[in-house]
Amino acid sequence: MLTTRKSDDRGHFDHGWLDTRHTFSFGEYYDRHHMGFRALRVINEDVVRGGGGFGTHPHRDMEIVTYVLSGALGHKDSMGNGSTIVPDDVQRMSAGTGITHSEHNASPSEPVHLLQIWLLPAKNGGPPSYEQRAFPAGEKRGKLRLVGAPDGREGAVTIHQDVAIYAAVLAPGERVEHTLARGRHAWMQVTRGRVRVNGEPLAAGDGAALSDEPRIELVADDDTELLLFDLA
Repeated sequence: MLTTRKSDDRGHFDHGWLDTRHTFSFGEYYDRHHMGFRALRVINEDVVRGGGGFGTHPHRDMEIVTYVLSGALGHKDSMGNGSTIVPDDVQRMSAGTGITHSEHNASPSEPVHLLQIWLLPAKNGGPPSYEQRAFPAGEKRGKLRLVGAPDGREGAVTIHQDVAIYAAVLAPGERVEHTLARGRHAWMQVTRGRVRVNGEPLAAGDGAALSDEPRIELVADDDTELLLFDLA
């Protein structure tokens, strides 16, 4: 079964400094039919104007993954980490027993475009931790590159949940496949371009939930970038 979540159906708020779209219920946006998918709780697509940002705020018991599409995002947290996240980077922050952090557009004039993704951890109450790694576009071109996994295999960031996160960059006409093990599920999120997922057309901002689909075929109709979540 494949169920699509079209970009224009997401929650949308324009706060001036922040233009944000919520795939699942978040903050002021509530839709009881879209509370998450399996352990995937949040996919927010944010565009932060130059000089804007999120002030220091707390989190706990959540796996937070940041994926920058364009621009640069500055990060500071209560563990003493300070970094700049740029395209091809994947940042993972495990909030665990509690953490505070802030995020800001690293440019005073150019926007930063990003996805912030939250996953429920396998267990609550773990120690907070942080990780950031680069996955060059060449590693994702024409294939699904593992960027997040519970065991950090293949150089992926370590997610404290039974999930494998893949990123792909596809040229028009390119085709890739992913096999889902029995009893597993997938979420597709298109960040750029157009792709057919088992024949279903999706465009930038669209998502799709897949269950009881052992084979996932992706065929790009345009220059395309996407994320695939393989979930228990």
